[in-house]
Amino acid sequence: MPLLQHLCQLLYDSAFGTMIRESNNAFPIIESIHVLSITLLFGTIAILDLRMLGLVLRPIPLTRVARAVLPLTWSGFAVSFVSGFLLFWAEAAKNYSNPAFRAKLILLVLAGLNPLIFHTTIYRRVHQWESLHISPWRARAAAIASLSLWSGVIIAGRAIAYF
Repeated sequence: MPLLQHLCQLLYDSAFGTMIRESNNAFPIIESIHVLSITLLFGTIAILDLRMLGLVLRPIPLTRVARAVLPLTWSGFAVSFVSGFLLFWAEAAKNYSNPAFRAKLILLVLAGLNPLIFHTTIYRRVHQWESLHISPWRARAAAIASLSLWSGVIIAGRAIAYF
């Protein structure tokens, strides 16, 4: 048995994983928290991306929008990460071979790389273009990639239950 599969089985067989999985309340509560935190995460990311596309909040500089929403984005991410890990813990052995779960992980990595690349490249010169109603094409491409990747994460996450 490969090491990763073995670790997944250990999590699945643990008392804590079993408690979450078999509880009448724990799994649905954690799942609800996960969905709500993803809503916060994606909603705030969408505001920033839609501003970069020039579809909302055009008169407001991008850095001002970012300062307003990024604390909420990080809060949503932190709660999503913790709640998602707890859900994974409860069903780790099943998720190991689930194609939707694997797709979600790949999309999460790509969704994380997108802002890393964006912030180390085009965003460094944001003060030169942030007052424009529509951002430069590279910023718009990053926004489209972000919206697409996070939508994919949500779709793949929902599909986990059906595989």
